[in-house]
Amino acid sequence: MKQMISRRRWLGGAGAALAVPALPRSGFAQNYPSRPIRLIVGFPAGGPNDIWGRLAGQWLSERLGQPIVVENRPGAASNVAADYVVRSPPDGYTLYLVSFPNAVNATLYSDLPYDFIRDMAPVAGIVRAPNVMEVNPDVPANTVAEFIDYARRNPGKVSFASSGIGTSMHMGGELFKMMTGIELLHVPYRGSAPALTDLMAGRDQVMFDAMASSIGYIRAGKLRALAVTTAARSPALPDAPTVGDTVPGFEVSGWFGISAPAKTPREAIDRLNQATTAALADPGNQARIADLGGMVLSVTPEGFGQLVASETEKWAKVVRVANVKPE
Repeated sequence: MKQMISRRRWLGGAGAALAVPALPRSGFAQNYPSRPIRLIVGFPAGGPNDIWGRLAGQWLSERLGQPIVVENRPGAASNVAADYVVRSPPDGYTLYLVSFPNAVNATLYSDLPYDFIRDMAPVAGIVRAPNVMEVNPDVPANTVAEFIDYARRNPGKVSFASSGIGTSMHMGGELFKMMTGIELLHVPYRGSAPALTDLMAGRDQVMFDAMASSIGYIRAGKLRALAVTTAARSPALPDAPTVGDTVPGFEVSGWFGISAPAKTPREAIDRLNQATTAALADPGNQARIADLGGMVLSVTPEGFGQLVASETEKWAKVVRVANVKPE
């Protein structure tokens, strides 16, 4: 199994990726971007990665003066898309939407054709958002404690849906199982949208979904929110407690940002980071993020790298203890 990537290694790798030769690039800096930019998303349309990717694309396009074309390339918990970006020219015109699975995949997959730390350069954070523990309304549980009791009384009969192996939905469920000792059957889907469809149809009973893709169904009464997965309550669902109120120490949050192929010119990375920072400072965009249950994640490229490093270390332990295997 691939050795866990340390924070020091990530920061060293990030520094190497960003430390391009000091060649005259005044023309590049002045003209970038001069054509459309592609933002590659590793999951299907309709899920949280797609939602945040398209919002980020819109905000960046408005500030960079060029179209941001969002391309969905799903497969292997975002590895297909990551590998594609790694192999793309490091010219600032192919970007990647980084999210929670990329931290998990470093441990989950032992034979990746790329090294995320070595082959990607961090660019900017976008948002950090809670997941929400939600159930089909027919499940006889209105609280986390009631759900735990329900699962214990129905061993082998309760399933939790996720958008795929290694996603925050999956790992949240595995962590919940570990910390409560209950038995839940994991049912992975190819994206959040089909998982939500089956959850609302009653084929699955619970999901630890990203709030952005579930909040509309919760507000419409099609799903029941039991709790949010962050350490603090979310203003988007003020009446929902945290899972940690019942299961002390439980914490899961999704996060999203942008990276580029290693050796992308620092001028391009700085320009993209500045545009992202400006977009996240816009009150209208902040309101949209809050409405979807998120929190602004405005950081430097190095700061985003530190987040990825700490998440990689945290979830490596869960992958190993829960013996999570890729599909």
